[in-house]
Amino acid sequence: MTILLLMVLASAAWLAIGHLPGPGRRMGRVMGRDRPSAAWRWRRRKKEADLPLAVLVQQLAALLRGGRSASRLWDEVWTVHGRSADAREGRIRDAGQGLSDDSVAVLSAARSASMLGVSAAAAIRTASASSRLRAREQRIWGELADCLDVAEASGCPLADILGRYAAHLEAEDDAEAARQTALAGPKATVRLLSWLPLFGLGLGTVLGVDPLGILLGNPFGLAALGAGIILTVAGRMWSVRLVRAATGDHDTLLGGS
Repeated sequence: MTILLLMVLASAAWLAIGHLPGPGRRMGRVMGRDRPSAAWRWRRRKKEADLPLAVLVQQLAALLRGGRSASRLWDEVWTVHGRSADAREGRIRDAGQGLSDDSVAVLSAARSASMLGVSAAAAIRTASASSRLRAREQRIWGELADCLDVAEASGCPLADILGRYAAHLEAEDDAEAARQTALAGPKATVRLLSWLPLFGLGLGTVLGVDPLGILLGNPFGLAALGAGIILTVAGRMWSVRLVRAATGDHDTLLGGS
């Protein structure tokens, strides 16, 4: 029984430390656990390499301030972010970061519309609605189309509108980074408290108290064990809900990525 409990405690410690960015990653490399599949690594690298759309908005504003006309604007941006058919099939270019494939498709639609002399904003909305953009990307493209419509309807300089919108997106990114930094401590605390009961059982066993015998040997012990499990699960679920409410992301998991 003691050996089994020690094995459980070792597994708990491994799971608790394995999620930490520093020692967990080093331990994973030593034991050969940190070896994701090639497809997973490719998707992860591609997601990390995706250029933020705030940079694209900044580039559009800079080109307009530099004297580019609205008809040439999208073609100029396409020369930087356009990808060949081979790149769209999965072979990412080696030259720096780039937009996601779905954003490139929307950019292509805007470029084609501007070359034909039709509304680029309408083309952006149509392309983004039919693509599989991430939620934030789709929102930014929609707001970018709104900026184009506002500039056309009001006569305001499009460069100024896009410059202010780019500053707004930068503020959003800074706020998100600060929020993730602030949540790192609570996430680690909740993970540690989730495994603390098992460490308590191990400490009691080392001291010769036999906690498993007490918990499993009488009705009061079983009732305490059941109540502890229920309260631990409830606390874990409540902590997950708090983190989701703070981040606004319903896919956030405290123990995961």
